[in-house]
Amino acid sequence: MISIKEEPTNKAFTPTSASQMQDHAADAAGLMKALGNESRLMILCLLTEGERSVSDLNELIPLSQSALSQQLARLRQQGLVKTRRESQTIYYALANGPADQVIHLLHEIYCGTADCSA
Repeated sequence: MISIKEEPTNKAFTPTSASQMQDHAADAAGLMKALGNESRLMILCLLTEGERSVSDLNELIPLSQSALSQQLARLRQQGLVKTRRESQTIYYALANGPADQVIHLLHEIYCGTADCSA
């Protein structure tokens, strides 16, 4: 169960904190947009369990190889995944950062039970 720590509500927003929030809003919106695609979300959720090769992902996700490659390219461009090449095989893993934290939380909420299988 997720516990939410309540902060005091008497905290006033200053122009500085509102400005800082605005600066990060575009980044957060971009992340949410990336997560809003079911195929990309599935890829990222599978990567919470560890590094996977493109062929592993292709077996687990109902996409053509071309469509999977497009989604992986988009995730790479957005810095949400990192790659490693071993001979002719490319492996994908979650990149460190806010996306990694959000994906792990979503995975825990929706797939944290034995009922969820990849």
